[in-house]
Amino acid sequence: MKFTIQITAVSDDNEIISESEVISIGKAYTKIENIGLSILESKNILHFFQQYTIDHQLREYLKRYFSCDECGKKMNKKGHNTFKFRTLFGKINIKNPRFYYCDCQDESEVATFSPLTKLFTEKTSPELLYFESKWASIVSYKCAEKILKDFFPVDKTLNSSSIRLNTLKVAEQCEEKLGEEKIFFASGCQLDWDALPEANDPITVGIDGAYVKKWKYRKKNFEIIAGKSIPGKGPAKYFGLTVRYDQKPKRRIYDVLKSQNMQQNQEIVFLSDGEEALWNIQEFINPNSIFVLDWFHITMRITVLNQFIKGMIHVDEKAGMELKELLTSTKWSLWHGKIHKALDRFETIIDYMYYFEKSYKNFKKFEKLVLEFDTYIRNNHRMIPNYCKAYNAGYPISTAFVESTVNNFIAKRFAKKQQMQWSEKGVHLLIQVRAKVFNHELTKIFKDKYPEFLIESGEEVMDEKVA
Repeated sequence: MKFTIQITAVSDDNEIISESEVISIGKAYTKIENIGLSILESKNILHFFQQYTIDHQLREYLKRYFSCDECGKKMNKKGHNTFKFRTLFGKINIKNPRFYYCDCQDESEVATFSPLTKLFTEKTSPELLYFESKWASIVSYKCAEKILKDFFPVDKTLNSSSIRLNTLKVAEQCEEKLGEEKIFFASGCQLDWDALPEANDPITVGIDGAYVKKWKYRKKNFEIIAGKSIPGKGPAKYFGLTVRYDQKPKRRIYDVLKSQNMQQNQEIVFLSDGEEALWNIQEFINPNSIFVLDWFHITMRITVLNQFIKGMIHVDEKAGMELKELLTSTKWSLWHGKIHKALDRFETIIDYMYYFEKSYKNFKKFEKLVLEFDTYIRNNHRMIPNYCKAYNAGYPISTAFVESTVNNFIAKRFAKKQQMQWSEKGVHLLIQVRAKVFNHELTKIFKDKYPEFLIESGEEVMDEKVA
């Protein structure tokens, strides 16, 4: 059995410009593997159709340059050169003619011009840029290359390096849209805020940090911050940044909140682990901000201390049980927001623990953790609410959801288990594209630059389990 596909090019006036046989395919039908088009056959058809379509589009485009707009005289052609245009359906050879300016245009500074330079402002089609950046934000650059080559008739010379460069270029376009950084984003006064419409439910913002390995120094890491903003109504949104590289961290968070219709009279609950870098980027964004020290991180530290105390109980059961009771009392006091009582209990633990200084082999590690925890609570005491009361009232008290965000948003792409190495700039820019994909905003970035850019509806629905 033979199938022949034919293309007919029709002008805007419904006149047939040309007819062309695209391709003939001989298909057997005696085995299941012969049924339907193969991926190779579909690639060949798409590539041929792409070349044919572009040739005729450019032919129509160039017609307006065959004569002078001013006097109607025929334009003299100097010659032509060719260039490559990379598309999702293959690399296309473009014949680029040059024309002399008409004599009635003597004021022009140059003698010739190429009309196609106005059309081809880039040598890669927006659609290919879109899919390169989308897939590169989800999987590794090498995997993105394999995916595109598996399913599309892209240029065989397409490689992970070019995908990386194009993805970072898209990220830089995202960065250009950010407004200026400010110390204070909270604006107005109480009278202004009271005059605003009634605010929606609080927005909960969870922020946490992660580390990835440096490109040049394998044994050194640098910090990434990842966050998730959850409004009372509407979808959650993600954001991320590299601590030392990003010059607009507050603006980044502010823009995410504004996209979720944040009002100045709306309550914003910031949950974090109390690190100074996190504290600095969440201050002065909203006058009704509430800063909460994540209960999850407190309990993690207490759990580690409890493991050491179990070892002390084997050394001296009575003294070890007293330390355990004191730590339990400290935890209870923190849970109920009784900071002074918790610190008093912990000071007693610090005094008692030296009883085990010589008898417990892991005492130095335990001492270090105890002193670190004491400093941690004292430095962040202003962020410790009555967790029990807040929990019973339905308010968030833990960034456990941010832990999953860090795993899905950061770890799965930057692959700590694979010991991948990164530059601070490369990580930061890739995170911005990844955030756009997670937030279903990548199409908007392209439509802002290419107003007639079309993509299938719902293409950005992102399953965290996959991403």
